[in-house]
Amino acid sequence: MEYQPYPDVVWEPNEALTSKSEMQRFIHVSKVADYDELLAKSDADPEWFWQSAIKFLDIKFYKSYDKLRDQTKGIEWTQWCLGGQTNLILNCLDKHKGTEVWNKTFIHHETEAGVKSSLSYAELDAKVCQLTEGLRSLGLTKGDAVGLYMPMIPEVAIAFLAIIKMGGVVIPLFSGFGPEPIAVRLNDGQAKAVITVDGTSRRSNIINLKETIDEAKTNIPSMEHVIVFNHMGLELETKPGDVDWIELTRGMSNISETEIMQAEAPLMLAYTSGTTGMPKGTVHTHASFMIKAMFDMQVLSELTEQDRLLWMSDMGWLVGALQIMGVSFTGATLVMAEGAPNYPEPARIWRLIDDYKVSWLGFAPTIARIFMNQPSEQLNQYDFSSLKVVLTTGEPWNPDAWLWFFDKICANKVPILNLTGGTEIGCGILGTTVLRPLKPCCFNTAIPGMGADIVDDSGNTMVDGKVGELALRNHSMGLTRGLWNNPEKYLDSYWRTVPNVWVHGDWAVKDEMGMWYVLGRSDDTLKISGKRTGPAEIEGPLLATGKITEAAVIGVPDKVGGSAVVCVCVPKDGIIDNESLKQELINHVVDEMGKSYKPRQVVLVEDLPKTRTMKIMRRVVKALLLGDEPGDLSSMVNPESIPYLKRQQLLQS
Repeated sequence: MEYQPYPDVVWEPNEALTSKSEMQRFIHVSKVADYDELLAKSDADPEWFWQSAIKFLDIKFYKSYDKLRDQTKGIEWTQWCLGGQTNLILNCLDKHKGTEVWNKTFIHHETEAGVKSSLSYAELDAKVCQLTEGLRSLGLTKGDAVGLYMPMIPEVAIAFLAIIKMGGVVIPLFSGFGPEPIAVRLNDGQAKAVITVDGTSRRSNIINLKETIDEAKTNIPSMEHVIVFNHMGLELETKPGDVDWIELTRGMSNISETEIMQAEAPLMLAYTSGTTGMPKGTVHTHASFMIKAMFDMQVLSELTEQDRLLWMSDMGWLVGALQIMGVSFTGATLVMAEGAPNYPEPARIWRLIDDYKVSWLGFAPTIARIFMNQPSEQLNQYDFSSLKVVLTTGEPWNPDAWLWFFDKICANKVPILNLTGGTEIGCGILGTTVLRPLKPCCFNTAIPGMGADIVDDSGNTMVDGKVGELALRNHSMGLTRGLWNNPEKYLDSYWRTVPNVWVHGDWAVKDEMGMWYVLGRSDDTLKISGKRTGPAEIEGPLLATGKITEAAVIGVPDKVGGSAVVCVCVPKDGIIDNESLKQELINHVVDEMGKSYKPRQVVLVEDLPKTRTMKIMRRVVKALLLGDEPGDLSSMVNPESIPYLKRQQLLQS
C-alpha cells in the first residue's frame, strides 16, 4: 500500500512563536543541540528523556521514587517511578496555593441556554475540598472506584478532582450512555459510587441522566451511593442510596488533606470500545499519566499558564480528563461549554473563540468538515486573532478540509498541531512541534521517548513512502497498565502481533521529509485485487468532489477481486441524492485511483455512525450493510444513524 501526501510545505516556524516555545525551552534545559538530537537521544535512552521531562515539568512528589523504570516483568508490564509517592492533585491544585495562579480564573462556562459562570482556582479548590470531605463521610476511601456520569459543566471538574484527591479511582462515563454500557463499566470496575446530575440539555431536549443511572444501578451489586447535583431543577424520585450533592457538601470544610498515593496506584479506568461487546478498561496511574500527558500538552503542544483552552468534548473521552488536568497543572484557564459546537447557534464555537479570546483550541477534523458547509458570513463575523495554536485529533484529515481550516480559522498563520494516540497511550504517539514545518494533514514528528516506528507483519521498519503498522519499540510512561482484570486481552490486543513491540492498530506512512501520516485503523483495511488500501485513500477523492461532507469507504466480499469498494457518503446540504451524483462519485474515484478501485456501489445517507470522539465507525457501517452484528455500540454518539443503514441492501457480487 502506498500513499501520496500533499507535496507542499504550507507553514514554516517563525521566530515569534519558536523563541518563546516550551519545546525550545525544554531543548535548552535538556542540554541538547536541537530538536533532532532531542528526538534521537530520547528514543535511544528513554530513561534519560523521562527523567528530563519530570525535572522540566517540576513534578511534585511527597516521596521521591527509588527507581524510574522497572522492566523485570517484561516490557509489556513496565512500571515507572517505583517507590515514589504523589497525587495528581498535589500537582494540579495544591502547588498553586500562595502563587499568582490562586486568584486567577480556572474556568469560564456557558450552558447550552447561554447561562454563564466562572470559578477562580481558590474557589475551585474550596469546592473540591468540600466534595472530598463529603465523599469520605460516606465511607468512601483510597482505592474505591467512583463513576462520573455528567455533562461538561464546572461540577464535572470539581467531581473529577475530588475523587482523585480522596484517593479514589475515576471511571469517566459518556454522558450519552444508556443503562447497559454504564452497568458494564461500573461492574467491571466494581464501583462503589457514581456522581451524576439530574439532567442536561441536548439541542434544547432535556435528558434525565438520573433516571438512566437508576436503571443501571439495579444491575450493579457494588453500587452503594448515587451523588446527584441538581443542574436542571428537575423533580426526581429519591431512591435508596441517593445523596444530594448540595446537602452532602453543606457545612463541609473547605480545607481537606490530599491522599498520599503510590506513584503506580490507579488514578483512572478509561474504557475504549472494541469490536466485541466488552469494552477495554485501560488503567492510568497517578504519576505516569500526568507526566506523559503533560509533556504532550505543555511541551509538545505549547499549553502554558497564559493560555485559554477550549476543547469541546465529553467526560467519557480521554480529552475530558486531559483538559481538566492540563489546565489546572499549568495554571491556564479553561473555557467549557455544555452541548454542541453548532447549537443553538450554527456558529457557536466560533463565537466562543471570539468572546473568550481562546488561544489554545482543541478540534476534530470531522467537525471541520461539517463546518465547511456553513455560509462564509457565519465565520467572517468573528475574530480568531487570539489563537496561538490549534491541536487536532480524532480522525485523519483530508487535504481540502485541512487547507480550509488553515485558511479560514488559522489565517494561514496559526499552526495546526495534529496529534494521534489514544486512550491506551495516555495521550499521543505522533504529534506536531512548532519547531518544524508543516504539510497539510501531517504529524511532523514522532513524540520523543516512544520509539515510534512503522513496521511490517514481521516487525521490520518500513522504508519511507511505504505504509505499515504504527508501532512503539519503547514502553512509554503513559501506556495503560494492562487492561482491567484482563491481562490476556491486553497482550493479545497490543503485544503479540510482534514480540516486544506495541502494535497500535493504525496504518501509517512517513514521507521523505520525515513527516508522518496516519491513514486509519488497520482493521478497516481493504484488500482490492491483492493490494492493501486504507479507507482514507479513497475517501480523499470523494471529499474532493465538493459534493459530500463525510465518507466511509468499506470493503465487501467479492468473488473476483476478493474485496470490492463500497462508498457510504453524506451529501452536502442542497445536493440532490440521485443516481447522477452516485455516478459522479464513482467516476471521480476511478479518475483519481484507477479502475481497480472502482466502487461497486455508493450509498447516500444523512449521517454516519460516530463515536463520541467523532471518529467514523467503519466497522459498524460494514456490519450493518452486510447484515452482521456490529459489536460494541456503547461509544456511539448518534444511534439514530443505524436504522437507515440497516435498511440498505448492498448489491450482490
